Amino acid sequence: MSIRSRATRFVAVLAVAVIAPSMVGAQAAAPMPLKVGDRAPDFTVTVVTSAGVVAKPFKLSEHKGETVVLAFFPKARTSGCTVQMESYRDKYTQTFQGGKKVTLVGVSIDSDTALVSWAKDAKFQFHFAADTDRKVGVAYGANAGTGYHKRTLYVIDPSGKISYVAAPFNQMSADAYTELGTAITQAGGSH
Repeated sequence: MSIRSRATRFVAVLAVAVIAPSMVGAQAAAPMPLKVGDRAPDFTVTVVTSAGVVAKPFKLSEHKGETVVLAFFPKARTSGCTVQMESYRDKYTQTFQGGKKVTLVGVSIDSDTALVSWAKDAKFQFHFAADTDRKVGVAYGANAGTGYHKRTLYVIDPSGKISYVAAPFNQMSADAYTELGTAITQAGGSH
């Protein structure tokens, strides 16, 4: 074997030894939810209500001065997601102050048409984000870039910082909704 062949082989082995472990770790790493105190990543996404697609996309940074609740969920019209969103609907006046200085956005990978239909049928009075490309879910650690979002909830205070995280949010626990209401009030959503 020539010196040149040995050098080429050595470089190839070295590349595998150095690069491959970092690639494996990157692929295997699950997305990490953001923490309390972190600045909430800005994003722009199409939102819908029961009336249809909202003409102006939702841009988080345009909601400074209010409390924003991002509720990532797997899929519209499934049993657990229906329990969660109907609970938000039924507690909207109390927990979310009827939308006064508190904006609730349910975020899933569903299409805007599927979300509009569900919001209309169930009479949901809050926004849904159609995160079909999963970019918002990835930014918030609710999605690794494929599949459904994990049930993760963030309360973002009026200054744009995360003040509460539930990862996962337990949609079947009454205490989870009580904690959420307290977190919204503490974030400044009761003005």
